[in-house]
Amino acid sequence: MHAVSGNLPLALLFIILGAVFDFFDGMVARLLNVSSPIGKELDSLADVVTFGVAPASIIFYELKVVEYPSAIPSALVALIPYIAYIVAAFSALRLAKFNLDTRQTTSFIGLPTPANALCWGSLIVGFGEILEQYSWFMPMLIVGVLLSSWILIAEIPMFALKFKHWGFSGNEIKYYFIFFSAVVLIASIVFGILTGNTKLCYSGFSIIIVAYVLVSIITNKKVNS
Repeated sequence: MHAVSGNLPLALLFIILGAVFDFFDGMVARLLNVSSPIGKELDSLADVVTFGVAPASIIFYELKVVEYPSAIPSALVALIPYIAYIVAAFSALRLAKFNLDTRQTTSFIGLPTPANALCWGSLIVGFGEILEQYSWFMPMLIVGVLLSSWILIAEIPMFALKFKHWGFSGNEIKYYFIFFSAVVLIASIVFGILTGNTKLCYSGFSIIIVAYVLVSIITNKKVNS
């Protein structure tokens, strides 16, 4: 609702809260011994809305307000924003694959839906007003929708912030990435406050997720070489 009506910062805030609860809900369920197959399916159903429909609606709104080249017919301009919901469809597919894929107990294959949602929300809320000034922003959004939809289901191994032990050995990438993420988030918040543009406070998530994908790809190549 907030995304479609244009209150994008609030929509992103709910995605962030959803990501926090999603990180801990499985852990809490196991601690309380209340985990069940139906709970897993209901969790994925909720994730489709939080990490699929919500970011897609943010992209939809942005594609409605962004400037289009005059050569594009108005009838097509009215239809193009609906391309955003490809993200929702592929997020649902990603979640279904995750529930069936036994290879993803300690790591991920493809970009997790919370990461994709945070990246899109952060990009548009944090940088949207700046990028809207450029004519290439609209086609970049469409290419981004297609690319991120593919990455969601791609056979790309990605590390997870799951720890078998808390020692540094064997967890180097995880600890380095946590440190990097903390620095980026703090820097984006400080920069947003200093510049008076509070929306920039949200921008750090998009940088972190792009770095996460790149580090995962590079790490996987090193392991396989």
